[in-house]
Amino acid sequence: MTDRFIIGKITGAHCVRGEVKVFPITDNVRHFKKLKKVGLADNEGNIKKEMDISAVRFDRGNVLISFDGIDDRDKAELLKGSFISIDRKDASPISKDEFYIADMIGLTVIDDERGELGIVNEVYETGANFIVSVKRKGKKDLQIPFLKDVCYEVDIEGKKMLVRLPEGLYEIYETKKK
Repeated sequence: MTDRFIIGKITGAHCVRGEVKVFPITDNVRHFKKLKKVGLADNEGNIKKEMDISAVRFDRGNVLISFDGIDDRDKAELLKGSFISIDRKDASPISKDEFYIADMIGLTVIDDERGELGIVNEVYETGANFIVSVKRKGKKDLQIPFLKDVCYEVDIEGKKMLVRLPEGLYEIYETKKK
């Protein structure tokens, strides 16, 4: 399990007073209002700087954040491309039968018919649903829709995900390139 979560990406400066525009990568954008301190991370998730939040507001699907010490557009623009990272303890609470998407990374994926397929290396949203990317040895990554009838059991403690692949999905990834 990861100790930190990425919940947004700074896409640029907003106005002249140093606000940054953040594209949220979380189901609960209102959670930003409760945050007092966040980490700014690079593409690899490495924290480059801790920042104190002085204000948060929302505008057309974006989160606008003011950080202490960032008081003009030029300083805000330097933060563009950074990811907003929080400690697990600061994440939105979940119920006993729920889990964080980030905790799926590293799970072994086991298909009812084919056995072990590989390891979850990424989970991303397409708009309609989430996709689980499965890293396989010597083969192209397998992209599985994260739907209840496909990924029917996620066992974070047991580090496995049980799946029933839709007919034809596996074969798409097994065809040889010409």
